[in-house]
Amino acid sequence: MTAPATHRWFKSSYSGGSGTECVECAHVASGMLVRDSKSTSGVCIEVGPKAWRAFISALTSRDA
Repeated sequence: MTAPATHRWFKSSYSGGSGTECVECAHVASGMLVRDSKSTSGVCIEVGPKAWRAFISALTSRDA
């Protein structure tokens, strides 16, 4: 899927500070969209709500 320009995109708090490994996310009714911040008109992936919650849970449990 091509990344829609109409969504409100935000950078992931897990993106690196060097600017070379950033991802952006956008909320949609069916879950989340994820794209490469260096290629905003390129491909994005859609992640369903259950998979997104599992992903975030895995990330936050790594920090503990």
